[in-house]
Amino acid sequence: MSSSEVLLAFDTSTPVGSVAVSREGTILARAVLLEAGEHASHLVPMIAEVLEEADVARSRITGIVAGRGPGSFTGVRIAAATARGLCASLGIPLWPCSSLAAAAASYGAELPESLESSAGSSTEPNAGSVEGRPRYVLFDARADRVYGACYRMSEEGMETLVDPHAATIGEVLEGALPEDVVFCGDAVLRHRAVFEAAEHECLSPPAGVPLAEGLLRVHAMSSGRDDMRVGARWQPEYLRGTSARRPSMRWSGSG
Repeated sequence: MSSSEVLLAFDTSTPVGSVAVSREGTILARAVLLEAGEHASHLVPMIAEVLEEADVARSRITGIVAGRGPGSFTGVRIAAATARGLCASLGIPLWPCSSLAAAAASYGAELPESLESSAGSSTEPNAGSVEGRPRYVLFDARADRVYGACYRMSEEGMETLVDPHAATIGEVLEGALPEDVVFCGDAVLRHRAVFEAAEHECLSPPAGVPLAEGLLRVHAMSSGRDDMRVGARWQPEYLRGTSARRPSMRWSGSG
Protein backbone atom coordinates (compact mmCIF):
# COMPACT_ATOMS: atom_id res chain seq x y z
CA MET A 1 0.00 0.00 0.00
CA SER A 2 1.50 3.32 -1.03
CA SER A 3 1.51 6.30 1.31
CA SER A 4 -0.77 8.19 -1.09
CA GLU A 5 -3.38 5.47 -1.48
CA VAL A 6 -6.92 6.77 -0.95
CA LEU A 7 -9.60 4.11 -1.30
CA LEU A 8 -13.35 4.46 -1.68
CA ALA A 9 -15.32 1.36 -0.69
CA PHE A 10 -19.02 0.58 -0.88
CA ASP A 11 -21.47 -2.33 -0.85
CA THR A 12 -25.21 -2.50 -1.55
CA SER A 13 -25.67 -6.28 -1.76
CA THR A 14 -27.96 -6.50 1.29
CA PRO A 15 -30.62 -4.28 2.92
CA VAL A 16 -27.84 -2.48 4.80
CA GLY A 17 -25.64 -0.53 2.37
CA SER A 18 -22.35 1.04 3.37
CA VAL A 19 -19.77 3.55 2.16
CA ALA A 20 -16.32 4.39 3.53
CA VAL A 21 -13.15 6.18 2.46
CA SER A 22 -9.68 5.44 3.80
CA ARG A 23 -6.19 6.89 3.49
CA GLU A 24 -3.13 4.73 4.20
CA GLY A 25 -5.43 2.14 5.77
CA THR A 26 -7.12 4.58 8.16
CA ILE A 27 -10.88 5.11 7.87
CA LEU A 28 -11.53 8.81 7.33
CA ALA A 29 -15.32 8.70 7.08
CA ARG A 30 -18.09 6.15 6.84
CA ALA A 31 -21.85 6.00 6.40
CA VAL A 32 -24.57 3.36 6.41
CA LEU A 33 -27.57 3.18 4.07
CA LEU A 34 -30.60 1.73 5.86
CA GLU A 35 -33.25 2.33 3.17
CA ALA A 36 -32.98 -1.03 1.39
CA GLY A 37 -35.22 -0.07 -1.54
CA GLU A 38 -33.45 3.23 -2.17
CA HIS A 39 -29.81 2.23 -2.62
CA ALA A 40 -29.98 3.25 -6.30
CA SER A 41 -30.91 6.85 -5.52
CA HIS A 42 -28.92 7.22 -2.29
CA LEU A 43 -25.56 5.60 -3.06
CA VAL A 44 -24.01 8.35 -5.18
CA PRO A 45 -25.15 11.19 -2.88
CA MET A 46 -23.88 9.21 0.11
CA ILE A 47 -20.50 8.77 -1.59
CA ALA A 48 -20.35 12.54 -2.09
CA GLU A 49 -21.22 13.14 1.58
CA VAL A 50 -18.60 10.70 2.83
CA LEU A 51 -15.91 12.24 0.61
CA GLU A 52 -16.88 15.72 1.85
CA GLU A 53 -16.74 14.59 5.49
CA ALA A 54 -13.30 13.08 4.85
CA ASP A 55 -12.19 16.25 3.04
CA VAL A 56 -11.18 14.17 0.03
CA ALA A 57 -11.78 15.42 -3.50
CA ARG A 58 -13.08 12.82 -5.92
CA SER A 59 -9.98 13.36 -8.04
CA ARG A 60 -7.81 12.22 -5.11
CA ILE A 61 -9.30 8.71 -5.01
CA THR A 62 -6.68 6.22 -6.18
CA GLY A 63 -8.84 3.09 -6.23
CA ILE A 64 -12.28 1.65 -5.50
CA VAL A 65 -13.12 -1.48 -3.53
CA ALA A 66 -16.64 -2.66 -4.33
CA GLY A 67 -18.75 -5.49 -2.96
CA ARG A 68 -19.24 -7.93 -5.82
CA GLY A 69 -22.05 -9.91 -4.22
CA PRO A 70 -23.76 -12.25 -3.88
CA GLY A 71 -26.94 -10.77 -2.50
CA SER A 72 -29.81 -8.72 -3.85
CA PHE A 73 -29.64 -8.85 -7.65
CA THR A 74 -30.58 -5.18 -7.91
CA GLY A 75 -28.28 -4.13 -5.08
CA VAL A 76 -25.28 -5.94 -6.52
CA ARG A 77 -25.89 -4.34 -9.93
CA ILE A 78 -26.09 -0.87 -8.34
CA ALA A 79 -22.67 -1.22 -6.71
CA ALA A 80 -21.13 -2.70 -9.87
CA ALA A 81 -22.48 0.00 -12.17
CA THR A 82 -21.43 2.79 -9.80
CA ALA A 83 -17.94 1.32 -9.34
CA ARG A 84 -17.39 0.82 -13.07
CA GLY A 85 -18.59 4.33 -13.84
CA LEU A 86 -16.35 5.98 -11.26
CA CYS A 87 -13.31 3.96 -12.25
CA ALA A 88 -13.82 4.72 -15.93
CA SER A 89 -14.27 8.44 -15.34
CA LEU A 90 -11.36 8.76 -12.91
CA GLY A 91 -9.03 6.30 -14.62
CA ILE A 92 -8.41 4.36 -11.41
CA PRO A 93 -8.36 0.63 -10.61
CA LEU A 94 -11.33 -1.31 -9.30
CA TRP A 95 -10.91 -4.16 -6.83
CA PRO A 96 -14.07 -6.26 -6.38
CA CYS A 97 -14.31 -8.16 -3.09
CA SER A 98 -16.80 -10.79 -1.98
CA SER A 99 -19.64 -9.27 0.02
CA LEU A 100 -19.70 -12.44 2.11
CA ALA A 101 -16.02 -12.00 2.96
CA ALA A 102 -16.65 -8.37 3.85
CA ALA A 103 -19.48 -9.47 6.15
CA ALA A 104 -17.13 -11.88 7.93
CA ALA A 105 -14.51 -9.13 8.27
CA SER A 106 -17.01 -6.58 9.60
CA TYR A 107 -16.97 -8.09 13.09
CA GLY A 108 -16.04 -5.30 15.49
CA ALA A 109 -16.74 -2.48 13.02
CA GLU A 110 -18.92 0.53 13.86
CA LEU A 111 -22.65 0.23 13.23
CA PRO A 112 -25.71 2.29 14.22
CA GLU A 113 -27.06 1.28 17.63
CA SER A 114 -30.42 0.37 16.07
CA LEU A 115 -28.75 -2.48 14.20
CA GLU A 116 -26.27 -3.50 16.89
CA SER A 117 -29.10 -4.12 19.34
CA SER A 118 -31.51 -5.67 16.84
CA ALA A 119 -30.76 -9.32 17.54
CA GLY A 120 -28.93 -9.89 20.79
CA SER A 121 -29.04 -13.33 22.36
CA SER A 122 -28.18 -14.95 25.64
CA THR A 123 -26.01 -17.39 23.68
CA GLU A 124 -23.95 -14.65 22.05
CA PRO A 125 -20.27 -15.61 22.45
CA ASN A 126 -18.03 -13.05 24.10
CA ALA A 127 -15.61 -11.11 21.93
CA GLY A 128 -12.54 -12.95 23.16
CA SER A 129 -13.96 -16.33 22.15
CA VAL A 130 -14.68 -15.25 18.56
CA GLU A 131 -11.18 -14.34 17.43
CA GLY A 132 -9.65 -17.00 15.23
CA ARG A 133 -12.87 -19.01 14.92
CA PRO A 134 -14.42 -19.72 11.50
CA ARG A 135 -17.21 -17.30 10.65
CA TYR A 136 -19.93 -18.76 8.45
CA VAL A 137 -21.84 -15.91 6.78
CA LEU A 138 -25.35 -16.51 5.45
CA PHE A 139 -27.27 -13.90 3.46
CA ASP A 140 -31.05 -14.27 3.24
CA ALA A 141 -32.18 -15.33 -0.25
CA ARG A 142 -35.86 -15.67 0.73
CA ALA A 143 -37.73 -18.60 2.24
CA ASP A 144 -35.09 -21.00 3.59
CA ARG A 145 -32.54 -20.26 0.85
CA VAL A 146 -29.26 -18.56 1.56
CA TYR A 147 -26.04 -17.35 0.00
CA GLY A 148 -23.18 -18.46 2.19
CA ALA A 149 -19.44 -18.83 2.69
CA CYS A 150 -17.12 -19.47 5.61
CA TYR A 151 -13.87 -17.70 6.46
CA ARG A 152 -11.17 -17.72 9.09
CA MET A 153 -9.19 -14.58 9.85
CA SER A 154 -5.75 -14.49 11.41
CA GLU A 155 -2.65 -12.33 11.44
CA GLU A 156 -1.62 -14.08 8.22
CA GLY A 157 -4.78 -12.98 6.41
CA MET A 158 -8.17 -14.41 5.45
CA GLU A 159 -8.67 -18.06 4.58
CA THR A 160 -11.72 -19.26 2.67
CA LEU A 161 -12.96 -22.46 4.31
CA VAL A 162 -16.23 -22.84 2.37
CA ASP A 163 -16.54 -21.22 -1.05
CA PRO A 164 -19.47 -18.88 -1.81
CA HIS A 165 -22.51 -20.95 -2.68
CA ALA A 166 -26.29 -20.96 -2.90
CA ALA A 167 -28.03 -23.49 -0.67
CA THR A 168 -30.82 -24.00 1.84
CA ILE A 169 -30.39 -23.66 5.58
CA GLY A 170 -30.91 -27.40 5.91
CA GLU A 171 -28.16 -28.14 3.41
CA VAL A 172 -25.75 -25.89 5.28
CA LEU A 173 -26.50 -27.47 8.66
CA GLU A 174 -26.41 -31.01 7.27
CA GLY A 175 -23.10 -30.45 5.49
CA ALA A 176 -19.60 -30.71 6.89
CA LEU A 177 -18.86 -27.70 9.06
CA PRO A 178 -15.51 -26.37 10.32
CA GLU A 179 -14.88 -27.09 13.97
CA ASP A 180 -15.92 -24.35 16.41
CA VAL A 181 -17.76 -22.40 13.69
CA VAL A 182 -19.92 -19.37 14.50
CA PHE A 183 -22.74 -18.17 12.22
CA CYS A 184 -23.69 -14.63 11.24
CA GLY A 185 -25.64 -12.73 8.60
CA ASP A 186 -29.23 -11.62 8.06
CA ALA A 187 -30.37 -15.19 7.30
CA VAL A 188 -28.99 -16.28 10.66
CA LEU A 189 -30.83 -13.46 12.41
CA ARG A 190 -34.06 -14.44 10.68
CA HIS A 191 -33.72 -18.13 11.54
CA ARG A 192 -31.71 -17.79 14.74
CA ALA A 193 -33.84 -20.29 16.64
CA VAL A 194 -32.99 -22.98 14.08
CA PHE A 195 -29.24 -22.48 14.52
CA GLU A 196 -29.42 -22.28 18.30
CA ALA A 197 -31.57 -25.42 18.38
CA ALA A 198 -28.74 -27.11 16.50
CA GLU A 199 -26.39 -25.81 19.24
CA HIS A 200 -24.55 -23.36 17.02
CA GLU A 201 -23.43 -19.97 18.31
CA CYS A 202 -24.63 -16.91 16.39
CA LEU A 203 -23.17 -13.44 16.12
CA SER A 204 -25.25 -10.26 15.94
CA PRO A 205 -24.42 -7.23 13.75
CA PRO A 206 -22.01 -5.83 12.78
CA ALA A 207 -20.79 -9.39 12.17
CA GLY A 208 -22.49 -10.68 9.04
CA VAL A 209 -23.16 -7.21 7.61
CA PRO A 210 -21.07 -6.42 4.48
CA LEU A 211 -19.85 -3.03 5.63
CA ALA A 212 -17.47 -0.95 3.54
CA GLU A 213 -15.04 -1.15 6.45
CA GLY A 214 -15.09 -4.93 6.05
CA LEU A 215 -14.37 -4.56 2.34
CA LEU A 216 -11.32 -2.47 3.14
CA ARG A 217 -10.14 -5.07 5.66
CA VAL A 218 -10.48 -7.84 3.07
CA HIS A 219 -8.62 -5.73 0.53
CA ALA A 220 -5.81 -5.08 3.01
CA MET A 221 -5.55 -8.78 3.86
CA SER A 222 -5.49 -9.88 0.22
CA SER A 223 -2.11 -10.70 -1.22
CA GLY A 224 -1.30 -9.84 -4.84
CA ARG A 225 -3.94 -7.14 -5.03
CA ASP A 226 -2.65 -5.93 -8.41
CA ASP A 227 -3.83 -9.25 -9.88
CA MET A 228 -7.35 -8.50 -8.61
CA ARG A 229 -7.75 -5.33 -10.64
CA VAL A 230 -10.57 -5.49 -13.14
CA GLY A 231 -11.73 -3.46 -16.11
CA ALA A 232 -14.93 -1.62 -16.91
CA ARG A 233 -16.53 -4.78 -18.34
CA TRP A 234 -16.30 -6.63 -15.03
CA GLN A 235 -19.53 -8.31 -13.95
CA PRO A 236 -20.47 -8.91 -10.30
CA GLU A 237 -21.01 -12.30 -8.68
CA TYR A 238 -24.54 -13.69 -8.83
CA LEU A 239 -25.40 -16.95 -7.11
CA ARG A 240 -28.79 -18.13 -8.27
CA GLY A 241 -31.06 -19.56 -5.63
CA THR A 242 -32.22 -22.12 -8.19
CA SER A 243 -28.69 -23.52 -8.40
CA ALA A 244 -28.54 -24.51 -4.74
CA ARG A 245 -26.12 -27.35 -4.11
CA ARG A 246 -24.41 -28.88 -1.11
CA PRO A 247 -21.48 -26.56 -0.32
CA SER A 248 -17.97 -27.92 -0.63
CA MET A 249 -15.62 -27.29 2.26
CA ARG A 250 -11.93 -26.56 1.90
CA TRP A 251 -11.29 -27.03 5.62
CA SER A 252 -8.84 -29.85 6.31
CA GLY A 253 -9.62 -30.26 9.98
CA SER A 254 -6.28 -28.90 11.11
CA GLY A 255 -5.79 -25.80 13.26
